[in-house]
Amino acid sequence: MRAVTFCDWGLIPYRIAWEQQEHLFAEALNCKKQDASANPMILPQHQLIFCQHPHVYTIGKSGSIHNLLVNDAFLESINATVVLSNRGGDITYHGPGQLVGYPIFDLEQLGLYIKDYVHLLEESVISLLSTYGIASSRMQGATGVWLDAGTTKARKICAIGVRASRYITMHGFALNVNTDLKYFSYINPCGFVDKGVTSLQKELDTTLDFNEVQMRMKQQMASTFEINYR
Repeated sequence: MRAVTFCDWGLIPYRIAWEQQEHLFAEALNCKKQDASANPMILPQHQLIFCQHPHVYTIGKSGSIHNLLVNDAFLESINATVVLSNRGGDITYHGPGQLVGYPIFDLEQLGLYIKDYVHLLEESVISLLSTYGIASSRMQGATGVWLDAGTTKARKICAIGVRASRYITMHGFALNVNTDLKYFSYINPCGFVDKGVTSLQKELDTTLDFNEVQMRMKQQMASTFEINYR
């Protein structure tokens, strides 16, 4: 098993978390370059970061500002900001009550390709949701984790958008736990105009213990990715 350093950044502004991710990402890339050119014993450290963000809409590299349905004045009135991100995917929302995970993994060390990595992120969430009695799955042509996929009731509970260079990853997943879902009504989530969004709170009709959900997700990722924590 590979050892992973786990960090809980708590509630942190998206831009600050992004800057800190970029720093860790650059360190891992630099370490990998040194490994390739000098010392084979030098290996990048795997990191797993969990956090929450204040209200923010992020637009990925393949996203469109046209999927943001409100103007600057309205954004200010709901205390939300917009950030153009270098992750994959379109527009999504982050806010309090949403579990955001940023794995900075060396997929080469883990023996994974990027497609495998995304699959395992989805699998971790699917397995976690099953512990709460929620059946979920993937949906053809869309990353993330969905309920009632392939039906007119399809709704996303977890978004995934990643970036990778030299098999080092950053960005990750956003799982709606006790998320205020009205914020999704101001965008076309992930570019979809005909799909819904949901949360554990909505599906179970109760507010969940966020720390418990986070702990379960941490444990599930350890099992799915066959890692342990420092």
